[in-house]
Amino acid sequence: MAPGDSTPSPVEVRALEPYRIWLRYDDGVEGEVDLSNVAGKGVFAAWEDHSFFAGVHLGPAGSIAWSDRIDMCGDALYLKITGMTPEELFPGLRDLADA
Repeated sequence: MAPGDSTPSPVEVRALEPYRIWLRYDDGVEGEVDLSNVAGKGVFAAWEDHSFFAGVHLGPAGSIAWSDRIDMCGDALYLKITGMTPEELFPGLRDLADA
């Protein structure tokens, strides 16, 4: 991603089993994220109802949501799919660290 480009936004999400989602972003990146490490914990206990987990959808501001109380940051999931670091996705972070 070149400096000045906007952050990729998710454009499609699908639930997979068990506790995995598939995402596609507007820059063409796509992949699966395994969320089993948080399933059943705290608010994510709601995912034990598999029909609830299957209701994943695109939320406001690029989030991945299951309800108005359960969502995940689309940027964080992009980092998981690509293996990028936050500094690679957000080059301006380096400038802040150097300030």
